[in-house]
Amino acid sequence: MTPIDYRFSVAPMMDWTDRHCRAFHRELSAHALLFTEMVTADAVIHGERERLIGFSDVEHPLAIQLGGNEPSKLAEASRIAEDFGYDEVNLNCGCPSDRVQSGAFGACLMRDPELVAECLSAMQAAVSIPVTVKHRIGVDDDEPRDRLFGFVETVSRNSPCTVFTVHARKAWLKGLSPKENRDIPPLDYPLVHELKAAYPQLTILLNGGLATMEDCLPHMPVLDGVMLGRAPYQNPSILLDVDETLFGGVRRHPDMVSALSAYRPYLVRQLEQGTPLHAMTRHILGAFNGLPGARQWRRHLSENAPRQGADISVFDEALSKVTRLSVSAA
Repeated sequence: MTPIDYRFSVAPMMDWTDRHCRAFHRELSAHALLFTEMVTADAVIHGERERLIGFSDVEHPLAIQLGGNEPSKLAEASRIAEDFGYDEVNLNCGCPSDRVQSGAFGACLMRDPELVAECLSAMQAAVSIPVTVKHRIGVDDDEPRDRLFGFVETVSRNSPCTVFTVHARKAWLKGLSPKENRDIPPLDYPLVHELKAAYPQLTILLNGGLATMEDCLPHMPVLDGVMLGRAPYQNPSILLDVDETLFGGVRRHPDMVSALSAYRPYLVRQLEQGTPLHAMTRHILGAFNGLPGARQWRRHLSENAPRQGADISVFDEALSKVTRLSVSAA
């Protein structure tokens, strides 16, 4: 098994990082670690697995993020994920939504690091792929340094987990919505740097507020990697620079037109399997943000892809509009 390179990953995001989104992102970067949306252990065990956690071979390296707080169920879900072919299993200890609060998992688990360690130990005992954790720096009125360092100390001491992705904000379970929790609690990057200095043997990854390659670079000499979420989703061209800038490799494509042309056969295959065009094109609306033709691209796809019977010609027409405008602008 090839070890996972953690220098760059795209965060798990509900309703966003589904298999069609990931196939597109993989076309932009060969090396980025991609994540599923969070899926509960119960859903993996009892649900329609192919629909929930199915993926294409092109998506590797690929991690599945699980939600839950019962070691036995998380272990079973991890076994299923490994059998499906995932490269990593990640436990969510950072989501602040009402749904996870009612189930006492997600960010709630930061208050019970002993249980987290038990969960991670059971998960790792069930699989041979890495088991990792994503979490916040604290919850509600916590003193962040105490909560963060205590959490990492307990989990790393009492479980095999060595990879910690830190969203450098508190999670406010009372008073803030999940959307507000992504922006309002202040970021504390220096605290995450301190964590790495205190635990140099652990792999510490930074998440939260990073929007560009320029934002990422100052953290690379200190930490083991970075995770970006909304920025590469809303402006996917960021991902075109990842392989060259952070991995020292070569760009998969010189520009977005080339990348989308390479993504086209995936769209065709999925359409042949009955996937609606809009289910895929909704993830590529931001492909040309900041570039000539961005508005025409978004408008054409938004108006035409949701129509019944929409086929690949809708994508082709949208791309041709951008290509013509790019040529005229040059």
